[in-house]
Amino acid sequence: MRKVRKAVIPAAGLGTRFLPATKAIAKEMLPIVDKPTIQFIVEEALASGIEDILIVTGKGKRPIEDHFDSNVELETNLREKEKTELLKLVEETTDVNLHFIRQSHPKGLGHAVLQAKAFVGNEPFVVMLGDDLMEDEIPLTQQLIDNYQTTGSSTLAVMTVPHEETSRYGIINPESEISKGLYNVSSFVEKPDPKDAPSDLAIIGRYLLKPEIFEILENQAPGAGGEIQLTDAINTLNNTQRVFAHEFKGKRYDVGDKLGFVKTNIEFGLKHPEIAGELKTYLKDLAKDL
Repeated sequence: MRKVRKAVIPAAGLGTRFLPATKAIAKEMLPIVDKPTIQFIVEEALASGIEDILIVTGKGKRPIEDHFDSNVELETNLREKEKTELLKLVEETTDVNLHFIRQSHPKGLGHAVLQAKAFVGNEPFVVMLGDDLMEDEIPLTQQLIDNYQTTGSSTLAVMTVPHEETSRYGIINPESEISKGLYNVSSFVEKPDPKDAPSDLAIIGRYLLKPEIFEILENQAPGAGGEIQLTDAINTLNNTQRVFAHEFKGKRYDVGDKLGFVKTNIEFGLKHPEIAGELKTYLKDLAKDL
């Protein structure tokens, strides 16, 4: 069984939910307190043993490349002023084996993943979406890799969501629970109406896929929203080889919309060593006036 060494991070979306901020700033560079959201994704990949990461970008995403590149002038300035801790923060983003490719036309998540075909080759790989930050003792990506080492099959991360929100997600139709939290799946449905949703288990932005997915994506017809949907391709893959769903029990932070983004900043701020105390006091005082 081949080792899972590669990750693909789609980051070509227009970020329209965060306009006007994202008119000139890549959505993935919006900070959670003081760290861009995409850095959390890269850190999860590295903590899970991933060796090579491909970020699929688009127009206006150059700041992502710059963030993970060396900034000699800044580093020299911090070194001369003996700002050791800040220098360490800057340098830790440059020691990563990153690759970049442009998705010229945003045709959906499935199309973005297809751009990684040459990078992945004939290996299993993980897809990590930047709208979901995951927190657990064992990184979620590592959990998927551990499952793959046992089953040898593609595996998606899922989590229970409120039934009325199923139209926002890809939803699985679980056939059976083969072990605790690991489901055999009969079908995958992209953004079903709640009355048609086969379950409340939603795909949450982490996928471990075998390379056969690429041939399917090359022939995949547009689905919901007129885009090439990764969920549809996975459903087709499931017709020829088993695709499992792993239920995530950790903490998920949804930074894909304004409210989720603000909530995440507050929660991470309450854990940040520099501002936690003052923020907690501020929130208590604010609550008195509400």
